[in-house]
Amino acid sequence: MYDELKKYEDKMEKTVQVLEGEFLSIRAGRANPHVLDKVTVDYYGQPTPLNQVGNITVPEARVLMIQPWDVKIVKDIERALHASDIGITPNSDGKIIRLIFPELTEERRMELTKDIKKKGEDSKIAIRNIRRDAIDHFKRAEKAREITEDDLKDLEDQTQKLTDRFILDIDNHVTNKTKEIMTV
Repeated sequence: MYDELKKYEDKMEKTVQVLEGEFLSIRAGRANPHVLDKVTVDYYGQPTPLNQVGNITVPEARVLMIQPWDVKIVKDIERALHASDIGITPNSDGKIIRLIFPELTEERRMELTKDIKKKGEDSKIAIRNIRRDAIDHFKRAEKAREITEDDLKDLEDQTQKLTDRFILDIDNHVTNKTKEIMTV
């Protein structure tokens, strides 16, 4: 039954990893190549991730530079960037595409902070749902006489400790990302 607890712990871990990935795509006034992770380019009829058709570098704090390996697809990359929701207009010289990130306004910082807190709260709800599923599973096992009542209490306690640990982890991620966004 303790193997089952490990499965629920892994689910909680994945929830935190998804949140970390979402936070990487939120731009904080500095250029971060991860904002382009979800941008795909139509490359010879195939939707291809942007990082697979060229180099993405950060030459300055607020500039991303995209150097396609095939110069013929510069226009396709520009189209993909316009169609994406990153909200930045690409500048191109025909060979290299530059994305210049504007400074975040106070209003935009507040919006991002609100979004970060919502994503954090959604992740905490997911963790609590995993806890509920785990405890229900253990209670069914106890009713089926697969585990003793003492084992049930022990598993419930361990599940709660895992939940508390992961919720604290989420709170720390939210706090750190909020500080990063609010730092001018």
